[in-house]
Amino acid sequence: MMVAMTTHSRRAEMFVPAEHDPRVLGPATGDERTLLNDFLGAQRATLELKCTGLGAELSQRSVAPSTLSLLGLLRHLADVERRWFRQVLAGQDVPPLFSSPADPDGDFSGAVPAPRVMADAWKAWRTETAFAEAFVTAAPHLDVEGQDSWRGTVSLRWVLIHMIEEYARHNGHADLLRERIDGSIGV
Repeated sequence: MMVAMTTHSRRAEMFVPAEHDPRVLGPATGDERTLLNDFLGAQRATLELKCTGLGAELSQRSVAPSTLSLLGLLRHLADVERRWFRQVLAGQDVPPLFSSPADPDGDFSGAVPAPRVMADAWKAWRTETAFAEAFVTAAPHLDVEGQDSWRGTVSLRWVLIHMIEEYARHNGHADLLRERIDGSIGV
């Protein structure tokens, strides 16, 4: 029997009590970089909150035949962070961590409940988000550009907005996946 992490009766309630929620502590005014960075940080924190307290359940699939899982989302977003900040903006010649041309869905299909797979996913995600945060902090302005094979020339501003959108979309998936695992609801 699964026990719900939350006792919320409404989906609009916070996933954790507001006084313990890192997502509500950021600024509501300020310059563009500060606000974009804070919104992206809040989206990252949401993903982490949705995964908190889980072990092997992180790899639980949504519904057959889908390979969607919280662990898959974590692996996918580590690769997305790596792509936009390391490859495109920093110009580093590094491969994706979990997917490849031979296995383009490896981020999801490889999300199995093995302790090493889960540890590697957390380590990769934390490493890539730390790199991205350092890159944003060090960038002289939001008009820093990189070259992408899909979009062409992109700015740091565009990447930050895209990353907020990417996390927001996948955090909607995370809401449903977490509720399926243990009944936990809330934003």
